Amino acid sequence: MSIHIDAKKGEIAETVLLPGDPLRAKWIAEQFLQNAVQYSSIRGIYGYTGYFEGKKISVQSTGMGIPSASIYIHELIKDYGAKQLIRIGSAGSYQPFVKVRDIVLAMSTSTNSSINRTVFGQDTYAPTANAELLVKALNIAQKDRIKVWSGNILTSDTFYDYRQEDYKKWMEHGVLCVEMETAALYTIAARFGAKALSVLTVTDHVITGESMDAATRETSLTDMVKLALQLA
Repeated sequence: MSIHIDAKKGEIAETVLLPGDPLRAKWIAEQFLQNAVQYSSIRGIYGYTGYFEGKKISVQSTGMGIPSASIYIHELIKDYGAKQLIRIGSAGSYQPFVKVRDIVLAMSTSTNSSINRTVFGQDTYAPTANAELLVKALNIAQKDRIKVWSGNILTSDTFYDYRQEDYKKWMEHGVLCVEMETAALYTIAARFGAKALSVLTVTDHVITGESMDAATRETSLTDMVKLALQLA
């Protein structure tokens, strides 16, 4: 049905979790979903559908960055009828009080990407989470005693930023962390009337330099995944 996802009609659920890493999608499907079936592996980007507590849920990896994520988000909504998209990913903290392994719920996202300038020109569009999903996520976290932060984040087009002090302007304006996909998710979901929320685990700290290794990033983000599955 689409160029980049090799799934037949009905194989993808209306609720889709969106990790960037294909191996994280595989891990989630194997560890948390019942009767999970892989529906796509085009370009090594894996997608699975299974069941969590009786509810049909899909997990679709998106790759890294706005260009890659935009393709999969667009096709999931337009070609497969996804109605609720929950990003589960990693982020780098911009605040001293947001620690490595903390969870951030992205209420809104600033960005240095030009993704929305091509549509809005000099006007500024503010990509924002679905309020219903955000409130539900906050309630689940409180019930399960999972510590979360919620607020504005930064979606960046640059992973290796050679302007070493650039993060300070975002930090001084209360931005909690930085990642690379949420602005696209919130914008595309809003355009097509879908619900979206990013649930992020802090894996790096821009100020202190603390960082999780790659293997830990793939398999140790259990609190974030459980929160997202309960939300779904």
